Amino acid sequence: MRRSVPSLEELNQFRQHVATLRETKASRRAEFVSIKRQIILCMEELDHTPDTSFERDVVCEDEDAFCLSLENIATLQKLLRQLEMQKLQNEAVCEALRTQIRELWDRLQIPEEEREAVATIMSGSKAKVRKALQLEVDRLEERKMQNLKKLIEATRVELAQHWDQCFYSQEQRQAFAPFHAEEYTENLLQLHDAEIVRLRNYYEAHRELFEDVRKWEESWRLFLEFERKASDPNRFTNRGGNLLKEEKQRAKLQKTLPKLEEELKAQIELWEQEHSKTFLVNGQKFMEYVAEQWEMRRLERERDRQERQLKYKKQTETEMLCGSAQTPRKRRGMAPKTQSKAHK
Repeated sequence: MRRSVPSLEELNQFRQHVATLRETKASRRAEFVSIKRQIILCMEELDHTPDTSFERDVVCEDEDAFCLSLENIATLQKLLRQLEMQKLQNEAVCEALRTQIRELWDRLQIPEEEREAVATIMSGSKAKVRKALQLEVDRLEERKMQNLKKLIEATRVELAQHWDQCFYSQEQRQAFAPFHAEEYTENLLQLHDAEIVRLRNYYEAHRELFEDVRKWEESWRLFLEFERKASDPNRFTNRGGNLLKEEKQRAKLQKTLPKLEEELKAQIELWEQEHSKTFLVNGQKFMEYVAEQWEMRRLERERDRQERQLKYKKQTETEMLCGSAQTPRKRRGMAPKTQSKAHK
């Protein structure tokens, strides 16, 4: 039987095929080495021991012994993705535990030196760090249970600050009945914590609107302060040009306040359309609240004007009475005494 001899073209094709296979092997091996290195780092981070035959083949066996098939490379990539996902989850858990620890530190008023004692676990996300963080949370939670009354009172102070921040009226504050409970329990503390979280979320969702309302309130307070100074009779003793500066600021605020109110009115109307409810400031519609402030200012100015008029009237009457009492009266039919020459 005759044996055919490959042609030169076939030999070239064969050489090209072998070269392609070598390139593919080198490429897959480089990918395998890179993925393997990342897998080992993730396992170390997670304190994870290889628990399947494939994981052991990847980590423990000689690199040259690993089969570089497409299926194995795909499985390798899948394993890396799983480990990276676990790592991200672990990092999120560790960060949540750290946040919880910081909140408990502040709530329990833990001194700085005690906080520094656990500083080593306040970074990183290895498995041992996560365990240490959980132990610290458990320790602080137990300590929290021993200080419930003090903690609830501190939480109520924080809650009142959030109410102020969200412009809550007295009626809205009274609606939170646990605020007035006197039986200090873990459940009561949880109710306060939940209310604080709700208010935080509410404020953050509408931060821009609340900040603009706060800006108007600050401008209004400053405007009233300048008006009070302008009506102070001792203002002319002012030195250094502050009087003129304050008058300019007052005039500027008197112009900018209505503009700010119109902007807020448009924002609030849009907000009310989006949320299908009324935006309240201290239990009132904002524009009603603004109108009430202007009306109170008008009434106050009118009252001051009337008081000044009454004071001036009384002062004038007093001066007139005193002036009349001090004027000497002339006696009727009496001529002034004179010395005559005859008498002399």
